[in-house]
Amino acid sequence: MEKLGKGIFLLAIVVLFAASPAFGQEIKIGIAGPMAFVQGQHHWFGAEFGAEQVNAKGGLLVGGKRLPIKLVKIDTNEILNVPDAASAVERAITRDKVDFLMGGFRTEAVLAMQDVAMDYKKIFIGCGAAHPQLCGRVAKDYNKYKYWFRVTPISSIFLAKVDFILLGMVAKIMGAELGVTQPKVAIIAEKAVWADPIVAAAKANLPKMGMEIAGEWRPSATATDVTAELSAINAAGAHIIFTTISGPLGIAYAKKWGELKIPAASVGINVESQKKGFWEATGGMGNYDTSINTYARVEISPTTISFYDKFAAKAGEFPTYNAGTNDAIQILAAAIERAGTLDSDKVVAELEKNDWFGAPGRIVFNKEHDVTWGPGYVTATGTQWQDGKLMCVWPVNWEGITYKGAVKYKIPPWVVEKWKKK
Repeated sequence: MEKLGKGIFLLAIVVLFAASPAFGQEIKIGIAGPMAFVQGQHHWFGAEFGAEQVNAKGGLLVGGKRLPIKLVKIDTNEILNVPDAASAVERAITRDKVDFLMGGFRTEAVLAMQDVAMDYKKIFIGCGAAHPQLCGRVAKDYNKYKYWFRVTPISSIFLAKVDFILLGMVAKIMGAELGVTQPKVAIIAEKAVWADPIVAAAKANLPKMGMEIAGEWRPSATATDVTAELSAINAAGAHIIFTTISGPLGIAYAKKWGELKIPAASVGINVESQKKGFWEATGGMGNYDTSINTYARVEISPTTISFYDKFAAKAGEFPTYNAGTNDAIQILAAAIERAGTLDSDKVVAELEKNDWFGAPGRIVFNKEHDVTWGPGYVTATGTQWQDGKLMCVWPVNWEGITYKGAVKYKIPPWVVEKWKKK
């Protein structure tokens, strides 16, 4: 009986250590995203960059041991089927035994993934969904949702602010160069939860900005033909199209906008236009499309251009904001090393102290575990396609900030031809 008791005790010890991440001599980080689309692919590429930098140093020092990072790809399929996402994350936790999670794109899916991660007390760093509710949950129920942090993008509240700044910039330039002093603005936004607060803010604020609303259009995020919407926008006499698009709709929209030469400047959010392949995918018809971006090949921080060039060389693409997994990996790694453990609660305490100067700027979390927006922190950028080159057109002399390498916004020539007052 004594031998049996010792045997059971030793077995318990083995089981205990087997359950510990250190037992496997690696730290598993699940990268969750729609891997068949650019958003998920850039989640993965960004994470690879971050993991390579950490592993090049021998991994993370935890409990006196160097543990390498192992990435686990989680295809959430959330663009095509939202319910698939939560199931994919739960499988990664229970079957693949991931220690941490990051990624996520479509808000409807991330809300469900977030709940799964919180139930298992797994730290989940968001790198794709903008809705304020995701971080608002941290404030409302800290004990449950404290394991959630967002590195990218900035909240849709601040996306809207940058949106309006870009819109105001374009309107000002059109006023100065074309004599259009009270532009009509068409709102076109994909039918998705994250876009709702931006549309609501636009409807409330555009009149206050001296602009007339020409109408609102909400096509599917996966729509492949928006001829009807653009024709209606043209008929409405819009001078500007205010876009809020994160999915594949962005290609169909920009291509048709250029093909039809709709005489309205396109500005807002079009995630697809952030990628290098946008030019080829639209056959150059997306020329002059302008979008909020996270990155641009300008000196946002000392590491921005280096990251941008290395990412482009390896992935054959410019990094979209989803590539923020690169910074997320390094932020998490630093927090783990400071905590000296993989214990979620202790790592959370270190993440809350984070002050990291990464490729998109200075990343500091607020009380809701959201990335801080504003001068001196993460600002976002405005980029415009100008004859095959993706150029930074904002910030330019905003709050004292002009990133070295930024250029002036250009009004599409066919818009100039239509509206310039003789």
